[in-house]
Amino acid sequence: MRDTEPARLLPDADRLPTLDTPRLRLRWLTPDDAPALFAIFGDPAVCRYWSRPPLTDVPDAHALLAEIAASFAERSLFQWGIAERDGGRLVGTCTLASLSPEHARAEVGFALARACWGRGYVAEALPAMVRFAFETLGLHRLEADADPRNAASIRALERVGFVREGHQRERYWMSDEWQDAILFGLLRRDWRD
Repeated sequence: MRDTEPARLLPDADRLPTLDTPRLRLRWLTPDDAPALFAIFGDPAVCRYWSRPPLTDVPDAHALLAEIAASFAERSLFQWGIAERDGGRLVGTCTLASLSPEHARAEVGFALARACWGRGYVAEALPAMVRFAFETLGLHRLEADADPRNAASIRALERVGFVREGHQRERYWMSDEWQDAILFGLLRRDWRD
């Protein structure tokens, strides 16, 4: 028996709400973002541990935007653009995927333009999205996976309170190699704001 109410997946919204942090704005992605998305997800270094190959051109970015919008309409994926508040430049994305209202859980993902690595942007954006997932959507559990070699992503997840729950060997075939995944979980009751 559940001790919480069911997850609320924004039934009446036509887009994601904007989430502000001191330096960033997590916002709805628009067709104007396609060139910036291509710059981010066309970079093999950014996609090194992503579950898809890098984008090859701007039309691929438009297709990704259409996929994001369709998945939002189905309430299976919520993907925000991460933009700098000062100037509005799109520098990455933050995602709740595989949303399950029945089980009140989702998977967390994020990507950041290589030029912005080391600035603490994910450490700032991720807590805002986690807060939204638990407080606004009413989720009970968040999950993530990361390649064991992706130390920066592992640190970002653990800073928010995610704990390691397992290790899957050779889970993904990416970049012409098998890649392992460390599995992480975070329960609302264990969440550190």
